[in-house]
Amino acid sequence: MSLTLIRNRLAFLVVGLLVSILLYLLLPAIHPEKSSTSDLLDLPKLRAMEGKVAVLPESNVSLRTGRVEGDSPTFYREAVPTLRRGTPKTGRSDVLLLHGQSFTSKTWQELGTLSILSEHGYRAVAIDLPGYGESLDSKAIPERGRAKYILGIIETLGIKQTTLVSPSMSGLFSLPVVLHHGEQLKGFVPIAPVGTKSYTTDQYKMVKTPTLIVVGELDNNLGTQSLENLVKIPGHTTAVLTGAKHACYLDNPAAYHQALLDFLDKLK
Repeated sequence: MSLTLIRNRLAFLVVGLLVSILLYLLLPAIHPEKSSTSDLLDLPKLRAMEGKVAVLPESNVSLRTGRVEGDSPTFYREAVPTLRRGTPKTGRSDVLLLHGQSFTSKTWQELGTLSILSEHGYRAVAIDLPGYGESLDSKAIPERGRAKYILGIIETLGIKQTTLVSPSMSGLFSLPVVLHHGEQLKGFVPIAPVGTKSYTTDQYKMVKTPTLIVVGELDNNLGTQSLENLVKIPGHTTAVLTGAKHACYLDNPAAYHQALLDFLDKLK
């Protein structure tokens, strides 16, 4: 075999080896990212693992059930978003609870909201929005994708006849849903939400979703501003919690829970 032929073969092998190494290094970067929220959760697998910790590849979902008499507690844990929920009685709506800037889904657990709703027959689901609580590692949701994000969670979890509870900062997620996809909700409970100035009177007048506006008596900033805009929603009801500031559900939880339960009962 000539020296030239040997050199050519060696050069060919070296080039092939370099190409293989390059493809191996680039392979993780060229995998397309999953964009559908429905890819976040394999619900049948979760149900099959009742009472166990579920580690679902790429699910990025944490789920915790509230407990009612006769139910066993369930906890599924990964990173994004955190979900805590109770078990509903037949005919009752599900409740999806968002949270404010300084809070997380755990707020609703510590306040007793999840257990109270469960005890009254409602399945309560609380999530950590991207960048909060156990969802710190999740990517930020662009403004145009926020409604789709919430609707995707509702669809993925099979939440039926959803009532959306939205305090403060979470208004950036809930208001686009109510204003543009309100037909997919059974009820809306805004608690001094951010972003109410971004919509017109005509847009508010088009909302057909039953709405309970909750505001603290002493919330003279965002509470007053949001109330002025939200009262334009036809057929709304208002609950002003006495002695309460911006996070009114913390200052007067008894009044908050009673107002929420009365509203949910009327939606049946």
